[in-house]
Amino acid sequence: MTAEISQLDLEEAGAVLAAESARFASFGWMRGTSGNLSVVLSRDPLRLAVTASGHDKGELTPADVVLVDGQGAAVHVGKPSAEAELHARVAALTGAGAVVHVHTVASVAMGRREPGGIVFKDLEMLKGVGQPAHDVEVTLPVIANSQDMKVLGDRLEAARDPRMPAVVVAGHGLYVWGDSPRQARHHTEVVEWLLELELAQ
Repeated sequence: MTAEISQLDLEEAGAVLAAESARFASFGWMRGTSGNLSVVLSRDPLRLAVTASGHDKGELTPADVVLVDGQGAAVHVGKPSAEAELHARVAALTGAGAVVHVHTVASVAMGRREPGGIVFKDLEMLKGVGQPAHDVEVTLPVIANSQDMKVLGDRLEAARDPRMPAVVVAGHGLYVWGDSPRQARHHTEVVEWLLELELAQ
């Protein structure tokens, strides 16, 4: 471990991420080994605990996390998610304390239906992402997918709307963030509700 972050810190973060992952997996949003979560453990230097690669997200233990740096590279032992670099980019760009990536049917379907972005308005649930329920339009950006996390991060940075703590990655899934794992979870559930509503219309 680094001097700033102890093994206990990492295990405590792992316990939080395991619980959050189990919740999302129970909704069918992290099928197989898909999806990944992270929580920021320090800002200077940037360090995140990220769920380990290749694990069933409904069965994670507190040990199934990897400490990564601001480029998403493992600081100690372990193999983080291949998308750890994007988690780090989102945390640095938005100031988020936690990032959620889930593979939901609604996010992929709506990304195909509305590749220019998904517009929401006049919905009470918008309050769940800090926006007024009426008289404002909020767009959830949709960005093209890439296996290159630098390219994907550039697309996210160019497209993101500060009023919406989320983006859809076309053909892939949903990235959502918040100040804490709890807020990131709430944002994820709200954005997914909005997507499911749009899909049903």
